[in-house]
Amino acid sequence: MSVAAQKETREFQTEVRQLLDLMIHSLYSNREIFLRELISNASDAADKLRFQALQDENLLEGDGELAIHVSYDKDARTLTVRDNGVGMNRDEVQENLGTIARSGTREFLKQLSGDQAKDSRLIGQFGVGFYSAFIVADHVTVLTRKAGAPAVEGVRWESAGDGQYVIETVERPQRGTEVILQLKEDADEFLDGYRLRQIIRTYSDHIDLPIRMPEEAHGDEEQDKEPGEETVNKANALWMRPKNEISDEQYIEFYKHVAHDFEEPLCWMHNKVEGNQSYTSLLYIPRRAPFDLWDRDTGHGVKLYVKRVFIMDDADQLMPRYLRFVRGVIDSDDLPLNVSREILQHNRQIDRIRAASVKRVLDQLEKLADKEPERYADFWKTFGRVLKEGPAEDFGNRERIAGLLRFASTHSDQPDETVSLKDYIGRMKDGQEAIYYVTADSFNAARNSPHLEVFRKHGIEVLLLGDPVDEWAVSHLQEFDGKRLVSAAKGELDLEKLGASEEDKASQEQAEEALKPLVERLQKALGDKVEAVRISRRLTDSPACLVVGEHEFALSMQRMLKAAGHPFPSGKPSLEVNPDHVLVERLRNLDDEARVEEWAHVLYDQALLMEGGQLEDPAAFVQRVNSLLARE
Repeated sequence: MSVAAQKETREFQTEVRQLLDLMIHSLYSNREIFLRELISNASDAADKLRFQALQDENLLEGDGELAIHVSYDKDARTLTVRDNGVGMNRDEVQENLGTIARSGTREFLKQLSGDQAKDSRLIGQFGVGFYSAFIVADHVTVLTRKAGAPAVEGVRWESAGDGQYVIETVERPQRGTEVILQLKEDADEFLDGYRLRQIIRTYSDHIDLPIRMPEEAHGDEEQDKEPGEETVNKANALWMRPKNEISDEQYIEFYKHVAHDFEEPLCWMHNKVEGNQSYTSLLYIPRRAPFDLWDRDTGHGVKLYVKRVFIMDDADQLMPRYLRFVRGVIDSDDLPLNVSREILQHNRQIDRIRAASVKRVLDQLEKLADKEPERYADFWKTFGRVLKEGPAEDFGNRERIAGLLRFASTHSDQPDETVSLKDYIGRMKDGQEAIYYVTADSFNAARNSPHLEVFRKHGIEVLLLGDPVDEWAVSHLQEFDGKRLVSAAKGELDLEKLGASEEDKASQEQAEEALKPLVERLQKALGDKVEAVRISRRLTDSPACLVVGEHEFALSMQRMLKAAGHPFPSGKPSLEVNPDHVLVERLRNLDDEARVEEWAHVLYDQALLMEGGQLEDPAAFVQRVNSLLARE
């Protein structure tokens, strides 16, 4: 490789430049977190080497004592964080330090507003720890070599955070990574040994390998002594300590390390299991959603250890996808150290650990919902849409998950005032046999759905499902506590079950008989656009509505699947007309078949628009309406 190829100046990815600028300004009031982030990265690098060395001991290069070293030089105004972990090669340096290769990056940056408090939370959720170095440094240098690579394949990376970085190939005998910060003029506090020790013990005491600093000299008699090193942290796995020896502050700081989050968690669960199977779990429910929550293909947030040796992170066999917001660690004493993802997929011990972990998370959520409903409401606003995936994914826990779901309903006009299925059942009318719901593209569309008219007439509560995932969720949740979930917009309604009187039923039968000729004329006019035309038992105010079959997707879900390119079986909707509406009464006495046909299409298109649908021919709709208005 030529010298020119060895050293080059490159531009940061646009997103990195934006992030650096925002981070430096948004996190200024919480500057010390940079040290936690750099130590956390060093810890991860040591964990990865420890795991890889299980298969290839040569990667340790004769140095199996893994540690992190923090030092400073007051005269040079530098702070250095060094590890002897896995290190990086040139390509990995460019990938990890020059770009943000993550889905959702642009969407994340669009959310940044310039508000320091808000942006600091978002940046924390995004998890870009290395770049926090520029909060306190004018210039950052990284020296690294990948474990097992020859010394001549070391890499030097440096940048002033100004849009560019320089990368070159250098000789580096030591494996691992060294980050050297040239501190800003206003960052003197990080050139003080006592302050650095305080930060490490506050934020990184839980790190399970030693964090070492040079010993401080005390008195003139020690000035000529060669300075040694002391271990600043406890250097043992926090999750292995007894609960009564761990403070809330230590639990919180460990969460921030394992989740790469700047905020405190909502709650946590720490359990030790002994007997036929021995393992320890420390699981957290975050307070804020990570930026990639909706990327179902990303790994999950639970790390797997075996006998305190890190094995892998994002082990999706440990937690189902509908609980992908959970963060933490599981440490097993029974699994083999060379366990692979393939082995995890067919391992009974992992299956039992997973089942027990899911139970603990659901237990905790039920406890929150029961004892602290306001905190659970906050959780639901953040993670409710993810939890709704549960009934389809976890049949064994479907009833428990259903009990945790929350929905808007006609019990309140406010979308944020949600109800549980248990609440709904407690308010059911005498003789009511089903939990009724309606799906739509939004809360307002659901609240104003014409399908609700007869339910309002009889005082029956209906769940208002305005989230795209709702239709899919309830299709896998057919009943709760012995009560069927029934769509108010599907199939034909039984008036008796809705509390209708004998007089109501008789009136309905008379209307069906009297309007039978009109129904046939409308059916003929619409042809194969509809499955059928019938007299509605739903409507009290609107002239018409569209109804799909009981076992078909709602029209809103059909549109979403079609837009996403997913094939699905679907029938034609039926058009229901309101026998008491003035338009229907006029049509009954209208002899002009051409006008009846025009009205049939107008009623169909109006009903489609009320369902949030799009007209196939908007111009034809407008022409028909104008023509009918001109004749009236």
